[in-house]
Amino acid sequence: MSRPGRSARTRDEVFWRTLDTSSPEAYRASTRPHRERMWRELIGELPPPSLPPNPRSRLYREAERWVGHEVTLDVWPGLFAYGILLVPRGMSEGERRPVVVCQHGLEGRPQDSVGPSDEPAYQSFAARLAERGFVVFAPQNPYIGGDAFRWLQRHANPLGLTMFAVIVRQHERILEWLASLPYVDPSRIGFYGISYGGVTAMRVPALLEGYALSICSANFNDWALKVASNEEPFSYVFTHEWEMPEWNLGHTYNYAEMAALIAPRPFMVERGHSDGVGVAEVVDYEYAKVRRLCAALGIPERTEIEYFDGAHVIHGVGTFAFLHRHLQWPGPVRGEVD
Repeated sequence: MSRPGRSARTRDEVFWRTLDTSSPEAYRASTRPHRERMWRELIGELPPPSLPPNPRSRLYREAERWVGHEVTLDVWPGLFAYGILLVPRGMSEGERRPVVVCQHGLEGRPQDSVGPSDEPAYQSFAARLAERGFVVFAPQNPYIGGDAFRWLQRHANPLGLTMFAVIVRQHERILEWLASLPYVDPSRIGFYGISYGGVTAMRVPALLEGYALSICSANFNDWALKVASNEEPFSYVFTHEWEMPEWNLGHTYNYAEMAALIAPRPFMVERGHSDGVGVAEVVDYEYAKVRRLCAALGIPERTEIEYFDGAHVIHGVGTFAFLHRHLQWPGPVRGEVD
């Protein structure tokens, strides 16, 4: 297995040694310049949304425990955010529920997250969470359409931008709108993304503090190794995803550093033993830094990693319990839901 090289030592100098772990409050203040730098240099910063949200909705589907609506929100002229909102039935007047934003993977749709889907990876996790009483929003991200979105990424890169420069602002609008709903508690909005949605789970909550927690499923890795290695079989060097490289990531913000920008908010990794996106030894090496940080901050209970005997799929066991615990929503009665 490849050993960490100069890029890891550079990150130690420019990131880890600048953090104040004397208290979660002091720590949060010490991460602010890094959050600004990551947004500006790694992701690319576009102006905030210039249009009012102007939400439009239509009925998507009714189920026994929830009602689904397709929702469109304006961001800039010609650009909108779209997704499916699942609202649990039986809410009391004036009640405010936690929200889970469920993010699909590469070539996915919000409909896949809700299910049923031809893609077995999703396991209808959005619908299952709505059945447990969470308000759920499943957004559409733009990594769809084969190389069409990759060419947009290619055109953005010379401008110091990535497609996540757009995605961050779309999620900023989504958070603003969700917080405005009378049945939503704005302080309890969590993020749960699989695969390319796991890429999103690392980047968007690191920049947008409106997310109360983040779960990265089927994606967490040593991202510098994942993108640039010409030796490891799980590297993107050997796949068709040529849009993956990000400017200077190896010297600035790898996945442990992104998770550190999510902290002191809760953070979890979901990893199948046979998931080909990486290997356990590399995942463990990168995640160990996150566990060590939370221990230093006196909040070791705010981070977890769950391994399961499976592949590139939502497992939905430890992660569901994590959501119930940290979004402060009671779990189901045994046998009531899966």
